[in-house]
Amino acid sequence: MQEKPLIFITNDDGITAPGLRALIDVVRPVGRVVVIAPDKPQSGTSHAVTMHHPLRLNHINSEPGYDEYSCDGTPVDCVKLAYKIVLDRRPDLLISGINHGSNSSINIIYSGTMAAVFEGAMAGVPSIGFSLLQYKEDADFSGASAYADRIIRKVMSRKLPEGICLNVNIPDVPVSEIKGVRICRQAGGTWLEDFDIRKDPKGRDYYWLKGIFARIGDGEDTDEHALEHNFVSIVPVNFDFTDYPAIEELKRWDFSS
Repeated sequence: MQEKPLIFITNDDGITAPGLRALIDVVRPVGRVVVIAPDKPQSGTSHAVTMHHPLRLNHINSEPGYDEYSCDGTPVDCVKLAYKIVLDRRPDLLISGINHGSNSSINIIYSGTMAAVFEGAMAGVPSIGFSLLQYKEDADFSGASAYADRIIRKVMSRKLPEGICLNVNIPDVPVSEIKGVRICRQAGGTWLEDFDIRKDPKGRDYYWLKGIFARIGDGEDTDEHALEHNFVSIVPVNFDFTDYPAIEELKRWDFSS
């Protein structure tokens, strides 16, 4: 009998997040599943790793074909612990999410969800991050789950190009209103940020980051455009950040003076 595929799941919203539970429900019929997720929210941690204190794993649940752990570290810590401590072999697929909130455009830089995906891709594991454009705890994940199932099955039946992982964002509309899937490029964008300055009970200042996202430029081939028009966006991304056209430009510069 052929061995079931080994699927590893993590996220950055934490082990109790509804989006993680939705993703677990999607993949349990597909293969042998191991979950390691942070024991508390880790949104915005990007590719942070824990170096200044020890990590702890808590084995929460074990059933035939299913194991679940929490970790007191970051999403990338969870992936590293999976590879070196928990799993008996490299997984056939790594999936991260389903994130509460967008990881389209420049948000990918800050995302703990997508950092776990990059960590998977760097080890040669097919890896996908899923995000729903809704931040509420009671978000409806039915549409995201339906499309996650389709995309996961397609990736498992095909082979992603070497070093490529997928950043998948799903609009927050009923599944009947999702128009389909678009393969996109990442839209330009930035965060217009500021700090609320407040005082603690002892009169000392403290600072609370706030901001709004602003798209830069436009284009019908971008993830932001697809999502605005109720398409699921898939952006293939690479952990190689080199801007290859810029290499030739910089070679023409004179650094001798």
